Amino acid sequence: MVWHGIQGHDTVVEQFRRALERGRLASSFLFGGPAGIGKRTFALKLAQAMLCERRPEEAMDPCEMCPPCTMVLAGTHPDIMRVSRPEGKSEIPVALLIGEKDRRMREGMCHDIGLKPFMGGRKIAIIDDADFLNEEGANSLLKTLEEPPPRSVLVLIGTSPAKQLPTIRSRCQLIRFRPLETEVVAELLVSKGLVSDISEASRLARYAEGSLQRAVELADPDLWNFRRTLFERLSASILESVSLAQSVSAFVEEAGKEAPPRRARLRQIVGFAADFYRHLVHATSGSPLPDDADLRRFLEQARGRWRGGPTAAATCLDRCLDAASQIDRNANQTTLIEAWLDDLSAAT
Repeated sequence: MVWHGIQGHDTVVEQFRRALERGRLASSFLFGGPAGIGKRTFALKLAQAMLCERRPEEAMDPCEMCPPCTMVLAGTHPDIMRVSRPEGKSEIPVALLIGEKDRRMREGMCHDIGLKPFMGGRKIAIIDDADFLNEEGANSLLKTLEEPPPRSVLVLIGTSPAKQLPTIRSRCQLIRFRPLETEVVAELLVSKGLVSDISEASRLARYAEGSLQRAVELADPDLWNFRRTLFERLSASILESVSLAQSVSAFVEEAGKEAPPRRARLRQIVGFAADFYRHLVHATSGSPLPDDADLRRFLEQARGRWRGGPTAAATCLDRCLDAASQIDRNANQTTLIEAWLDDLSAAT
C-alpha cells in the first residue's frame, strides 16, 4: 500500500489510524529510524491528516485540497511549528524551543504549542534533527512533555532512541520506522527523476541500506572510484595514514565550497570504511565473503595480510562509527580525518 505517496511505512500508518479511531492518541512521539527513509515526510502528512477540515482525522486520509491541507503543503499552516538544527550549527539552539534569554517561555516552540489553535483542531510541533538536542534543550522540553497542552501533538524526529536523554525517551511514544525495501528505493529513484536508468537505480538501492538519501548521494561516479582507492589503501599491509588523510581531504574538498555536500561526501567515505571493517570482522572469523566484487577482492588481500584478527577489525569498525557520529557535530574536518586514520593505522 502507498499512503498518499509515502511507501514502506504501512504499519506505522495503521498504528496511528487505530490510535485515532480509539481516541487514544499520545501527545508526544519519537520517530526513530535511519536518515533518508521518509520520517519527516510522514510527520507532515500525519499533520495534514489531523488538520484536514473535510475528512475525519481517524480516516488518515487528508483531502489535500481544503485550506488547511494546502497550507500544510505550502508550509504556512499557523498551527504547525517546525524546529530544526540551523545550517552550520552543531546543536538545536535552546532559543528556538523556549525563546531568547530575555523572553524565556514567552516565545519559542514550547510557548507557541500552548496557545489556542488558530484554525481549531490541533497544535502540532515537529522537531527535526532531534539527535542534536543538547542537554539544556532536551530538559527545556520536559514541562511540555509532562503537561502537554490540550489537543497538542509533539513529534521528535531522530535516528536512534539511544541518542536521546532517558527523560525524553520515557516521555515519548517510540515509533520505529524501518529502512525502505531495496525495490522501493529503486522505484523512488526513478519515479522522482533522481536516476533515469532502472538498472542503475537498482544498483544504487542495493548499497543504500534502505535510505533514499544515501542512494542519491551514492549516485556520484567519482565516489565509487574513490571507494576502490580507499579499499586498496585499507587492505595494504601498512596503512599510510598521513598520505591517505591528504587524499581523503582533497576528495572531500572537491565536493564544493558549501559544508553540507562536503559533510555528505565525508560521511560516505567513512561509511565505506565501516563497511570494509565490518566485512573484515566476518572474513577473519571464517565467514563467507560478500558478493560485491570490489569489496571481495580487497578483503581477500587484507585477510592474507591482517595481523590483528577479528578483534582489531572490530576496533577499527568502532572507530569508523565514532568518526561518523562526529561529522555532523561540526568537528574540524582536517583534524577529524587525520585523527580517524591515525587511530585506524595504530589499530592495525
